[in-house]
Amino acid sequence: MAKKKILKVIPLGGLHEIGKNLTAIEYGDIGILIDCGIAFPDENMLGVDLVIPDYSYIVKNKDKFKALVLTHGHEDHIGGIPYLMKECAIPVFGTKLTIGLVKFKLKEHNLLSKVALNQVNAGDTLKFGDVMVEFIHTNHSIADSVAIAIHTPEGIILHTGDFKIDTTPVSGNMIDLARFGELGKKGVTLLLSESTNAERPGYTQSERSVGKALNDIFISNPKKRIIIATFASNVHRVQQIIDASVRYNRKVAVSGRSMENIVQVAQELGYMKIPKGTLIDIDNIKNYNNEHLTIITTGSQGEPMSGLHRMAFSAHRKVELNSNDLVVLSANPIPGNEKLVSTVVNELFKRGCSVVYDNLADVHVSGHACREELKIILALTKPKFFMPIHGEYKHLIHHKNLAMEVGIPEDRIFILQLGNVLTVSKSQAKPAGSVPAGKVFVAGLSVGDVGNIVLRDRKHLSQDGLIVIVVSLSSQNNQVLSGPDIISRGFVYMRESEELMEETRLVATEALESLLQRNVTDWSTLKNEMRNAVSDFLYKKIKRSPMILPIIMEV
Repeated sequence: MAKKKILKVIPLGGLHEIGKNLTAIEYGDIGILIDCGIAFPDENMLGVDLVIPDYSYIVKNKDKFKALVLTHGHEDHIGGIPYLMKECAIPVFGTKLTIGLVKFKLKEHNLLSKVALNQVNAGDTLKFGDVMVEFIHTNHSIADSVAIAIHTPEGIILHTGDFKIDTTPVSGNMIDLARFGELGKKGVTLLLSESTNAERPGYTQSERSVGKALNDIFISNPKKRIIIATFASNVHRVQQIIDASVRYNRKVAVSGRSMENIVQVAQELGYMKIPKGTLIDIDNIKNYNNEHLTIITTGSQGEPMSGLHRMAFSAHRKVELNSNDLVVLSANPIPGNEKLVSTVVNELFKRGCSVVYDNLADVHVSGHACREELKIILALTKPKFFMPIHGEYKHLIHHKNLAMEVGIPEDRIFILQLGNVLTVSKSQAKPAGSVPAGKVFVAGLSVGDVGNIVLRDRKHLSQDGLIVIVVSLSSQNNQVLSGPDIISRGFVYMRESEELMEETRLVATEALESLLQRNVTDWSTLKNEMRNAVSDFLYKKIKRSPMILPIIMEV
């Protein structure tokens, strides 16, 4: 008798966090991955550039996974692809713009020839054995976004991706609510729906509303050079900025590597229409008067290496800001970035710029569904079981409460941890164990070399500094030839703390000599005793606990 196939849903990223979205769906020996993103480090991840999901489960079962299907081209959904593909080259499927952006990313990592990239359209379906994958058109803050419906003998699993219901999108059609409703009538076994804006009441405004606000800014500032910072991936927003610039006879220059890349890809693929002669090189802005210039730049989140940050701190090689400039931040700060944005805004004001930011004008709308839109999807799809995804724990709880409002019983709603396995059938869904999952840190060219212990040490060093105790011992009789000498870095300024350093040296000497007199010569014991004695002394003396590193040299 053939073994019964089990349908499993395994979130490997995007739960209890914003970013690094990755979900595995398995039916028997067929596995489908949805998205493969990155997250950006928080303030405790010192020296970390990116955070990617733990791919160990996928790598271990790489023969099972037949496809990586993508909902859209944002970094938190495609940024991790090169790191996964270095481990296992799974075929990638996505819409035109999404694949264009992935291609650019793989080219940077010299992986383009290794990975099979396959372009699909909304409405297409793919078949892998008993599993069928359907792409459904949605609206988001980037073009070509889709939801994914996984059709299996145990029912339909519907993954919304990031979405909003935009009835007047800048380009293309509104979200295919009719298809969501058809799937609901057919019977959705499990809905996985994004939760980013689950706290926000009402509906998300249409992207088209930003166009009117931008138009008003251009009309009100005819003599100023206009610099607008926004997310590079928001092709519709960039298009509306270009449209307004053309309307008011301005040339457009682009600053920031990611902005330049996306404008290039979007133009090549036909997602951005820029009249000939409008786009100029940033090197040539000196040839134009302020009233004839718009600069579109990265840095709406205050990122230290971004174009706007460099402009604000006079570190940009091409753009020098002054009182003739109007700077518009066309994005809301991502939670955690408020301080970075505030620092940049303050610097801009110091340069004499006029600045439009936060809610001073309607120059930004979210790409994510608010509460009423989330309820519409829940009501249309009528899922038997529900799992909120893409959000911190508070977002998942708010989304759970919404689902209960529209009639889904609490015992049919699952808030999982990363790596938890949810087994699903037509009649029931239940957690069933877990697989390895978590965070992997990327620092420079190294992946995974920086772990929690290294980060703990870095934090310790950054907060309390370092004390090094250096001792030279005779190789013949273990007599002290020199030291202990004390070196301080980031703890106290030695020239102004000579008395404290001398007391510390005496404490280390006393601990060392006490052991040597008892014929204790094991280096590990000697180091530990000096470390403990100095640590206790310094904490009692000044209530600080620097990292203490004893070094013994044998001469």
